[in-house]
Amino acid sequence: MAEAAEGPVLVFDSGIGGLTVLREARMLMPDRRFVYVADNAAFPYGDWPEEALLAHLLALFERLLDDIHPACVIIACNTAFTLAGSALRARFPATDFVGTVPAIKPAAERTASGLISVLATPATVKRDYTRALIESFAAHCHARLVGSKYLAALAETYISGGAVSDEALWAEIAPCFVEEDGRRTDIVVLACTHYPFLANRFRKLAPWPVDWLNPAEAIALQARRVLGERPSAAIEGTNRDIAIFTSSDVRAEIKRLMQGFGLIVADAAS
Repeated sequence: MAEAAEGPVLVFDSGIGGLTVLREARMLMPDRRFVYVADNAAFPYGDWPEEALLAHLLALFERLLDDIHPACVIIACNTAFTLAGSALRARFPATDFVGTVPAIKPAAERTASGLISVLATPATVKRDYTRALIESFAAHCHARLVGSKYLAALAETYISGGAVSDEALWAEIAPCFVEEDGRRTDIVVLACTHYPFLANRFRKLAPWPVDWLNPAEAIALQARRVLGERPSAAIEGTNRDIAIFTSSDVRAEIKRLMQGFGLIVADAAS
């Protein structure tokens, strides 16, 4: 797709969690333009049946790719990519997709105690993709899967200026901490791009120090490798990055957050 070669990088998430990836991608590729797409009409993805969510994502990307013509797509959502990554690549073979998967391999390589936890959404925890990563790369470890139903929404509330109590956060992360035969969990994989926004809060609540593994930089590095030396162009005559929501029902504080990230909020995607 010649017209996509100079297109923007499309960063996609169900909500605002992908901003953690956008931040890293901008630092690594300051000359590139970005379009951030938040599928707020369908948030949270964890409430969807898998077949319905897969059909939704394929139909949505049919429209997004036709409208944006991106140079590549970063799926900044573990739930979306572990479910739909293969299907998206098969349906749209001319488009490069950079996925987000739980950082289980680096966690298994770095752990000293052999006890790691994967903090994710319930949908990511139950995915065969996630369990296959553990079998392939962390078979020598004790890997605890912790599915949090509420953390993504709590992160959205927190980053947009709302109040989130320590008690609510601790209830979600407490199962990550395991003591076994004198050993303790030493790495927690943040397997949802929303969670790094809460990392400083997690550190204060943790009963002992652990490494909170944020995959955002690794995702951005892979996008840079995929793009290589392809040229970058401005978006529709502007050198500003834009944010697109799939529903026009966007709270004022979320719009201010996007503007704080230097994004122009465009009309909702149809």
